[in-house]
Amino acid sequence: METSEWKAEIEKERKIKDRFFKSRYPGSPILFEDRARFKGLDYFPPDPANRFELELHEHEEKGVVRIAYTKGQERDFLRWGEFRFKVGDKDQAIQAYKSGPAEERLFILFRDATSGQETHGGGRYLDLDLNKDQIAGGKWVLDFNKAYNPWCVYSENYTCPLVPSENWLEVPIRAGEKNYPLRIAN
Repeated sequence: METSEWKAEIEKERKIKDRFFKSRYPGSPILFEDRARFKGLDYFPPDPANRFELELHEHEEKGVVRIAYTKGQERDFLRWGEFRFKVGDKDQAIQAYKSGPAEERLFILFRDATSGQETHGGGRYLDLDLNKDQIAGGKWVLDFNKAYNPWCVYSENYTCPLVPSENWLEVPIRAGEKNYPLRIAN
């Protein structure tokens, strides 16, 4: 996919999400009383430097990781594999999790140097779908331009997994969603 097509696709996905969040549909995480003021989420401009095509280094043993949630619960995930990449001249590694062995989606939670400043302090998420994000040669597209805030940012009605310390990146990832300006819940 060419850069212009990729950028147009990112912009299209963002517009669809903003329309859904503003809608009267009960599934929107935006508090009903905030929807009239909601003008859309704040995003970093799409940047191809934050899109990577990477090998997933699958862990031989898929260890169980207990991840805490914002309201005190905990849930087990499988530590499935690791992506390795560079941001600037710094090597990075980030863990990908699955909810179970049959799950085809990879779940990535991360914090970075923008967390608590330009982006949500609790971190952001990425979902990688086997059919959509795995490409030729078995590589995966890890596109931080698609990083999104957990729904507990928009409403206290949700509980969200907290980012394990192994996925706290020291570098800034200026891609994806920024802080939510109408945010009431932490």
